[in-house]
Amino acid sequence: MKVDYLIIGSGAVGLATAYQLLLKNPDNKVVIVEKENEVAKHQTGNNSGVIHSGIYYKPNSLKAINCIEGYHLLLKFAQENNIPFELCGKVIVASDHSELIPLEKIYNRGIENGLNGIQKLDSLTELQQYEPHITGIKGLYVPQTGIIDYKLVAIKLAENIKTLGGQILFNHKVKSIKEKSESIEVLLEGTQENIQASHLINCAGLYSDKVTLMTEDYIDYKIIPFRGEYYKLKPEKEYLVKSLIYPVPDSNFPFLGVHFTKMMKGGVEAGPNAVLAYQREGYHKSDINLTELFDTITYPGFIKVAIKYYKTGWDELLRSYSKKLFTKALQKLVPEITEDDLVVGGAGVRAQACDIKGNLLDDFKIIRRGNITHVGNAPSPAATSCLAIGKTIVDGLN
Repeated sequence: MKVDYLIIGSGAVGLATAYQLLLKNPDNKVVIVEKENEVAKHQTGNNSGVIHSGIYYKPNSLKAINCIEGYHLLLKFAQENNIPFELCGKVIVASDHSELIPLEKIYNRGIENGLNGIQKLDSLTELQQYEPHITGIKGLYVPQTGIIDYKLVAIKLAENIKTLGGQILFNHKVKSIKEKSESIEVLLEGTQENIQASHLINCAGLYSDKVTLMTEDYIDYKIIPFRGEYYKLKPEKEYLVKSLIYPVPDSNFPFLGVHFTKMMKGGVEAGPNAVLAYQREGYHKSDINLTELFDTITYPGFIKVAIKYYKTGWDELLRSYSKKLFTKALQKLVPEITEDDLVVGGAGVRAQACDIKGNLLDDFKIIRRGNITHVGNAPSPAATSCLAIGKTIVDGLN
């Protein structure tokens, strides 16, 4: 098979990239290969469904630029495709005085990133005007934040891709990639048929680094899988949360902390706890792949991360195994929550790039060489940003 563009992975970024390629030129022959039997099986289909506003991200970073643009593209796509969404807003809460300076920095970033209508909440009374059951000393109300079902977004993207003439090959795992003089040859497992592509785009998510090493001799990062574990509020306690409630995040750690999220399908999620997954698709504590785990824990960059964030990591691990400690973290935001109010929810695994020096990459990372593009790091807010990331990838192609 000969194609113009071969995309590996049918998560939000892979689908959005194919969609943008076909919008730009419907004559392009675009094919996505996906090792699973459906779209959005991993990160896209297991996230909390938040439409991120872009308030947290460093101005002019890839995250900030693509999140702001992607936000508007996502809402437009949702409206055009009758995908339900709700701009319910969120409250970011400072629980003590040590969080006031970081809270102000978040506010300033929001202003620099062009967000309008952010409100400073300077007392508990003002906080409780938005969320009557929370506690805190100050906060921000961000009206742009919303909720959506990203699995449905992915399904609609796939439908549009097929309508525009694109193709998605399910149950096709990439075995090897070879560069030739005029094309890139991709061999798929379980078949002798090669795909000859003029351009290759790697959007393989949790295995993006492994795919990158099929074409590059060396990369200075590795994907580290972090499992995000959620509880759900019992239906009779959902009244405690009106929309979304977030703490002030640790600026040194690329996670937003345990929070409350109203869900598009109904219900309220509480979490996530962020712990090392024992395999790249390790959605349960019992999911262990010894080869992948050894590969992770012996990586010099991860060892440095573990030393640097040992206290944070230990706290996350304890919460993973203790519902009491998990509840205590939630009570920092909503004191009325009890252990009995929580039932076990779902889990997702975040593909977090870690470099050899022990830095958890905060920004998106896109590697381009000739006719090959690798998306090396695209964690949250990649789902919100997907249509903008796809456009960025397409605009950067030779």
